[in-house]
Amino acid sequence: MTAPTVKALNIHGRYDAASATASPGAAWPGGKRLAVYVAVGVEEYAFGHGKTEDLMPGVAAPDMVNTSWRDYGNRVGAMRLLQRLVRFGVPPTVLLNTAVYASAPQLMVLARELKAEFIGHGIANSDSLEGMDPAQEQAYLAQVAARIAAQEGQAPMGWSSPWLTQTPHTLDLLGECGYRFVMDMRLDDVPVWLNTRSAPLLAMPYALELNDSTSIIGRQVGAAEFADMLIDEFDELLEASQEKPLVMSVVLHSFISGAPFRLRQLTRFFEHMQAHSDAVWFTQPGAIYQAVAGDAKR
Repeated sequence: MTAPTVKALNIHGRYDAASATASPGAAWPGGKRLAVYVAVGVEEYAFGHGKTEDLMPGVAAPDMVNTSWRDYGNRVGAMRLLQRLVRFGVPPTVLLNTAVYASAPQLMVLARELKAEFIGHGIANSDSLEGMDPAQEQAYLAQVAARIAAQEGQAPMGWSSPWLTQTPHTLDLLGECGYRFVMDMRLDDVPVWLNTRSAPLLAMPYALELNDSTSIIGRQVGAAEFADMLIDEFDELLEASQEKPLVMSVVLHSFISGAPFRLRQLTRFFEHMQAHSDAVWFTQPGAIYQAVAGDAKR
């Protein structure tokens, strides 16, 4: 009996098993094998409405408990996190809600001085792309890019959706609005070119579990356990990168990992990475994009 033909599932059409991975060639710049970027979510939330990140769910309005917990991030936590990254030679990447330009201008001055790369992350984190029609979404994406361009002198190359939500049109609209890569997914340990209707768009590895929001708040992982997760991921990818260059991502939030007891544990991870700096390219997503896009043109 002839075996039945099995077709690969390709439900969304954005990538499949044959999708082209983006390669930097034999190695990353400097002959390094593993590229590591650390992104810090710097976010603003509306008071009393819209989506929120809560440490204590269900607090009655007016919710000053969760509000002040989140505000700690932009008053204290983000500055400590960014400065700690720079101390260990890791150039900061900021997932930026543009409302922070008004609510925490001193933080933005510091981030700029530390040469952070700014990634579009919406206007506020009370927002969501969910439910937007294409015209609304295009206007929203363009507004974020225009605000960052006006403040920083250049538009962001990258985008990360608030709450990681997309519409069926997001990946098409991002390229059309000038974004060159998206940080919402991890389908590989290397960047992957996505199928869009026009402009090329790169999926930058974004490890959902190496994210303090999903792990520490969402799954109640402790600070020490989270640091151990990062160390284990780093060690495993560093070993695997001997076969081909790979990317490791870490996503932190100012009001979560910026808390002193979590930052103390996180520093163990930074110290561990620094001990292997001869093999690691501490970098930013934009530089990774430039490395693989340049290779694709050759």
